[in-house]
Amino acid sequence: MKRTFMTVITMAAVLFVAGSAVAQQDLVETVVNGCKAEMDKFCSQVTPGEGRMLACLFAHGDKLSPKCEYALYDAAVQLERAVAALGYVANECDADLEKFCSSVAAGEGRLLQCLENNDKKVSKRCKNALKEVGLR
Repeated sequence: MKRTFMTVITMAAVLFVAGSAVAQQDLVETVVNGCKAEMDKFCSQVTPGEGRMLACLFAHGDKLSPKCEYALYDAAVQLERAVAALGYVANECDADLEKFCSSVAAGEGRLLQCLENNDKKVSKRCKNALKEVGLR
């Protein structure tokens, strides 16, 4: 079964997320630390999760402090870098994921584990990409 580019991107995203819990926490902390005053003032009644706090901050965008605006900008730049890393991993590991992991369900780190289980057979390109984005 030939995977579409979006499937590979999704698989790469799963790989990236599985290996980047610390990076995700850093993004959250960046926004929380930079926007604490605004979150307390405008969003204290909002239940966190599923983007609700960001939506709240967006709704009050004209009232955000420069510190909060910078924190949101910084988090956006970090996310942009993560998306670029995903594209890189998807490109470099596409053939390896197809060859060794096509029957593996995405999620819970299974694809990354599959690549690790096949480490001796995985291409140098893929190994280097995983290393460069911090998944190895």
